Amino acid sequence: MINHIVHFCSFILFTCISCHSQKYRQLSKPPKYEFRAAWIATVENIDWPKRGQYNSELQKQDFIRILDEHKQSNLNAVLVQVRDACDAYYAKGIEPWSEFLTGQQGRFPTPFYDPLSFMIEEAHNRNLEFHAWLNLNRATLKKSNMLAPDHISNLKPEWMLTYDGQKLLNFGIPEVRTYITEVVEQIVKNYDVDGIHFDDYFYPYEVTGQVLKDAETFKKYNGGIKDIQQWRRSNTDSLIYQISKVIQKTKPRVKFGISPFGVWKNYSPKTTNGSMTQAGQTSYDHLYADTRKWVELGWIDYIAPQIYFHQAHPKVPYNELTSWWAANSFGRHLYIGHGIYKIKAGWSLTEASKQIRFDRNITNVKGGIFYSSKSLTENYGGFQDSLRTDFYRYPAIVPPMPWKDSIPPLAPQKVIAVKKDFGFPILTWQPGEKASDNDENYYFALYRFEKNEVPDFNRLDKMLYLGKKNSFEDFSAERFHGYSYYVTSFDRLHNESKGFAVVSTDYGSKDKESNLK
Repeated sequence: MINHIVHFCSFILFTCISCHSQKYRQLSKPPKYEFRAAWIATVENIDWPKRGQYNSELQKQDFIRILDEHKQSNLNAVLVQVRDACDAYYAKGIEPWSEFLTGQQGRFPTPFYDPLSFMIEEAHNRNLEFHAWLNLNRATLKKSNMLAPDHISNLKPEWMLTYDGQKLLNFGIPEVRTYITEVVEQIVKNYDVDGIHFDDYFYPYEVTGQVLKDAETFKKYNGGIKDIQQWRRSNTDSLIYQISKVIQKTKPRVKFGISPFGVWKNYSPKTTNGSMTQAGQTSYDHLYADTRKWVELGWIDYIAPQIYFHQAHPKVPYNELTSWWAANSFGRHLYIGHGIYKIKAGWSLTEASKQIRFDRNITNVKGGIFYSSKSLTENYGGFQDSLRTDFYRYPAIVPPMPWKDSIPPLAPQKVIAVKKDFGFPILTWQPGEKASDNDENYYFALYRFEKNEVPDFNRLDKMLYLGKKNSFEDFSAERFHGYSYYVTSFDRLHNESKGFAVVSTDYGSKDKESNLK
């Protein structure tokens, strides 16, 4: 009786949700493969850790809360800022501890822990990718407190440019580019990250009345380039290329991604391959970042342009710019950066939802990243609710990158279903052997079909479980109902096994244990 009441209530709830949704629009059809991530910003304590919360145990609890929220929303990755201004949220590096972590730059966490190791482990326990997000150019902030004696601006003042009240690393100096590359190399070598990620800060955004004083550096290191703007772009190119190569050499499976300002170039008669936009500043002309080139030449694995504009924007309309990037992604992954923080600043409550619907109709858009984490965890405009009840109501798999790994793992070897005392079926399985590239089963998908149903592994409504455990109790199974359960495996870079393990259950005879086939 209780079981029937539960099913009846579930039916009524689903019907109400469906009717409410259909009043405005049908529920979306989530894809099986989609990158779903949030930026977790640490600078100025935007998302984590909480301002003034310098106790390590409280920081850990709060980070776990954030991850659990995102996991419940079926996100599959987080991008966590671990370098704000030539500082660090990790122990195995050369830069001092961040003031936003401990209250004073250079001070150790209390009790001591390595935040990056902890965050990676907790993310991976939830089958979330962890991308280490680093600020590229910033050495100090306008509001920085006392800098640590070993901060790079104290050790190497000749490497600094001062602009708009901040100290910036001078990319025109070869040793600076080498230094930044070494910082990245240490993270890749010492930590189990899934990706290295930079945002939009290359050369600084232009500020009226400010002059970037790198003329002497240009004179010394121009290498025959006569135009200072082209020289600046060359410096940024060299830096991105160096980082790409060191990642590939150190740990080839680690992804390299950039999240630039949304507009590469505006279209003009001279720039016919630019977007039909009228942005006041662009990556190419003002930040000296030829982001399109980095994708075209395969220096980066994904690009996530910050398209923080609404669809009706008069100069930079969202749909136009997204379509341009889709046509200029050159086979690399394109994830759209969504500025959902603007919901609190006046965006229409339907804007972000309409953007996701638009993205899913563009073949080359492989997913999205939301800025910032608290915009979701604080449910700005009810958007997190929309993800959970509609857009992300089923889990999704991070899209594979065949240029990094195209070999699927071997399937799980055996799956067993056991049902005791008329309870729910408990499924267990054994991982498969290592594949030809030595990759092991990293996580699993469990699908459930009717006994005579032809399995379709693209049916997300048939996926009961996606994660690292090799067991699952099917609480949604109907009593005395037979099913066929299929288990596939995935490797670290999300290739799914071609084979599967399968078991069928038959409870029609009301046996205490399932009949296995």
